[in-house]
Amino acid sequence: MSGSDQGNTYLEKVVAQQAVLEDDLRSRRSAPPAPAGIAPPPPGPIAKRHQALAGAPAGDGPAPGPVDVRISGFWRWKNVLVPPNAFVVHTRRGRDEPLHIGLGVSFRFNPSTDSFLVVPGAAQTILINAYCICRELQGVLVQGYVQWIIQDFGTAYRKLDFAAADDPMRLVNLQLREQAEAAIKDKVSTMGVRDVLSDKQPIIEELTARLRAVAEGEDTSDQGLGLRIVTVQIKEAVVSSSRLWENLQKPYRAEQGQIARLAELEAEEAVAQREMAAARIKETQRLEHERELAELRARNESQLFDTEAAEKLRRTKREHDDSREVAELQTETTRHALRMERERHEEEAETGRLRAERDHELARLRAEGENALAGMRARSRHEQALLDLEREGARAAIENDRTPAAVQTRLIASLPDIMAKLPKPDELRTVTVNGADQTSVAGLLTQLTAVVGALRAAADGTATDGRGPGGR
Repeated sequence: MSGSDQGNTYLEKVVAQQAVLEDDLRSRRSAPPAPAGIAPPPPGPIAKRHQALAGAPAGDGPAPGPVDVRISGFWRWKNVLVPPNAFVVHTRRGRDEPLHIGLGVSFRFNPSTDSFLVVPGAAQTILINAYCICRELQGVLVQGYVQWIIQDFGTAYRKLDFAAADDPMRLVNLQLREQAEAAIKDKVSTMGVRDVLSDKQPIIEELTARLRAVAEGEDTSDQGLGLRIVTVQIKEAVVSSSRLWENLQKPYRAEQGQIARLAELEAEEAVAQREMAAARIKETQRLEHERELAELRARNESQLFDTEAAEKLRRTKREHDDSREVAELQTETTRHALRMERERHEEEAETGRLRAERDHELARLRAEGENALAGMRARSRHEQALLDLEREGARAAIENDRTPAAVQTRLIASLPDIMAKLPKPDELRTVTVNGADQTSVAGLLTQLTAVVGALRAAADGTATDGRGPGGR
């Protein structure tokens, strides 16, 4: 392709359409998350394989691969349910031949000793984009597609790689696509550009023969892959160079342009004659219309002048009448405004007098209320003082009426607090008080007084020896 080419728009369009078709035919892509309120789609093939390898729980569960295989049971007692449109091969450790092989075969499965492979049985479509060089050393893009199915799964699973988790057919499709592109390039290299563009049957025959020789084998031998080629088609052949593409189209375009130009000249001649006749008739009609319009315009102008004069007189009269009515209305409006202003002043004076009387009454009521409230507060304080005096008298009477036993009980209850507030002695002294009756209140008070004196003497001695806060 020459470096001065600006690009082949038709080629770009064909490649874009092929890319869209490849996206549509791509199998088992991951589905987007479902929106709120809609049930999520079933898990993809990779998620199913991970769930199967992690161990499916009791009940129905997914199996390896993109095929919707269900695994039921638990631990070593499981059942594999295969759809009727999928091939399966089931092998066991220590067995040379598979236990089960075929289309839609279900079986019992032991994860510790068994293994199985499930492959879709539907027809596969391979899209081909072959960038070829023809006999004239020009670039040509040939697009086609091949459809194939598995014919002998017993041969296919031994010779082909179906181990891809997301798409078991991906490697097989890739190998067949490479072989198909090689066959198309070999055939196109022996053909001219015009032959490639006009007759695609030789390419189809060559491609079909080579693919069937590889997939199905030759002379019914066992050299095939267990596949069958359903159809081979060439969709499009486009020249890569935009300049060469335009040059190939120029002869036909020039011939068609010549025919179109001659037809245009004949049509232009007939149209010119018709146009001149139509122009003459149109000019005659225009002159007649102008004369009639001039007469109509003169009559209309005279009628318009009469109408304008009458209308001007009527408007003058109407303006004077309206001015007189407006002056009368303005005078009446002024008088009415003065009356309204006088009435408003009278109402404002009356309103001010009523407001002053209301404020005076409110002040009087407020003063009376404050005086009553102050009297009530004074009486309340006086009654509260009387209650306090009565309460103090009752408390003093109660204190005076206490028996010696009650006083002794209260003093004994206060001893822990008294002892807690005394300073801690550094030495222990025992004081024995004789000659006092310990059963009476006087004897008990004498003993307590002696104990307190001994504790104070001990505290004073401690301070004198320098053991207190001011000592060493």
